[in-house]
Amino acid sequence: MGRDEEVVLWMNTVGPYHNRQETYKYFSLPFCVGSKKSISHYHETLGEALQGVELEFSGLDIKFKDDVMQTTYCEIDLDKGRRDAFVYAIKNHYWYQMYIDDLPIWGIVGEADENGEDYYLWTYKKLEIGYNGNRIVDVNLTSEGKVKLVPNTKIQMSYSVKWKKSDVKFEDRFDKYLDPSFFQHRIHWFSIFNSFMMVIFLVGLVSMILMRTLRKDYARYSKEEEMDDMDRDLGDEYGWKQVHGDVFRPSSHPLIFSSLIGSGCQIFAVSLIVIVVAMIEDLYTERGSMLSTAIFVYAATSPVNGYFGGSLYARQGGRRWIKQMFIGAFLIPAMVCGTAFFINFIAIYYHASRAIPFGTMVAVCCICFFVILPLNLVGTILGRNLSGQPNFPCRVNAVPRPIPEKKWFMEPAVIVCLGGILPFGSIFIEMYFIFTSFWAYKIYYVYGFMMLVLVILCIVTVCVTIVCTYFLLNAEDYRWQWTSFLSAASTAIYVYMYSFYYYFFKTKMYGLFQTSFYFGYMAVFSTALGIMCGAIGYMGTSAFVRKIYTNVKID
Repeated sequence: MGRDEEVVLWMNTVGPYHNRQETYKYFSLPFCVGSKKSISHYHETLGEALQGVELEFSGLDIKFKDDVMQTTYCEIDLDKGRRDAFVYAIKNHYWYQMYIDDLPIWGIVGEADENGEDYYLWTYKKLEIGYNGNRIVDVNLTSEGKVKLVPNTKIQMSYSVKWKKSDVKFEDRFDKYLDPSFFQHRIHWFSIFNSFMMVIFLVGLVSMILMRTLRKDYARYSKEEEMDDMDRDLGDEYGWKQVHGDVFRPSSHPLIFSSLIGSGCQIFAVSLIVIVVAMIEDLYTERGSMLSTAIFVYAATSPVNGYFGGSLYARQGGRRWIKQMFIGAFLIPAMVCGTAFFINFIAIYYHASRAIPFGTMVAVCCICFFVILPLNLVGTILGRNLSGQPNFPCRVNAVPRPIPEKKWFMEPAVIVCLGGILPFGSIFIEMYFIFTSFWAYKIYYVYGFMMLVLVILCIVTVCVTIVCTYFLLNAEDYRWQWTSFLSAASTAIYVYMYSFYYYFFKTKMYGLFQTSFYFGYMAVFSTALGIMCGAIGYMGTSAFVRKIYTNVKID
């Protein structure tokens, strides 16, 4: 920018420090506006609208490299109602956020004295702006001018601007907002290492099972020619080989099942792409860009959902493929929008800036109907035609065989509950860092860690479900599809339980709005994570089951 060019101080939102998501327009408190009126207009993006960014012009006259001494810009006529509003804000530790040239600045509204009788408002904003060449690279705000709130007085609000040269490069100007001592803590590295050891152990276990069963088979087949009939009848025709005629029977409720698998594959694709994009581009420097990116990538990866869901449904002999496509396409959007709609009512009641504008809702619905649905249709048609033919290694018997009695710990319900423990164990420390960056004021920037954790989660999930399925088939129970999906998806239950612990012991949130916001969106996050894990688990197990039954000789 050139000298004396206009620098805009945008007021964003104000809200209680402990409730990060409970934000209100800055001028919902009776602050006064500066005298300067003319201003270039601000256009907000979809991501910003959904995250409740409400930029309003402060009216302060700031020009590039032009120092301003302490200047009064307006005065507040403090009647009783206005004083009560300020006192309430100060009691609840309200603080506000402003932007200069996209750099966030935070300031506190006021403070109370020790015994909580007198309340003081900070009236003097002292801005120090660092510039490098013709770019703004650093902004600091000091709040001064403590004035006691007395009814029926006038309070003068003032500001000053000091420009100083800075050596910070324009690309690195966000680094001061990052917290390396928090994110690159020893515990973070240690947890990755810990999960890695678990992966090695599990992969070893699975390969051992595979080797043992397959080696036994091959040994038996080569011996079979030399044995007489008596021995062959007493041979080890036990366990999973017994159910070869039923193991590829379609799952119960194939429509819901294939929709869930399709959605899970799509969530996995979205997570992978968004993390890669975040590693290459610094998405945290732009307001709402993370959310905008995620919405765009989700819409663009819809064919993945259609392909996997549609082909699985066709292989299971499903007839109502259009219904399956609709359910698959709208499963996740309906869940997210339903939660958002419910929380939106509370936000409107609170007059919070998080209330989603009607136009934005229409935009999101249009994306669902005009982008996600057609792309899903394309994927479904491709999936049905390219891999929709059932090509199972074993024939399915006409009559399902009865499932024998088995020990209580081999029941699918027990396997499902235990299946989620190890995947949760491999991610829960990363969950702490992700939660803290979302619910507290930290910027998450270590996406390399997140990538590693996602890879580890996939491997652990696949290994755990394969082991679970192996035990289930050995107990001559062939209902492995739902079991493999749910035993991986039960990770979600553990993550949601952890979010309760996090709420009560790691945050100081209060109030209906923030609490419902927290538990509502945590439920969405956990469910999405569970569906993703379930799909990954099913995919891995399906490959495993095919592998072991391809080698079985059937008379």
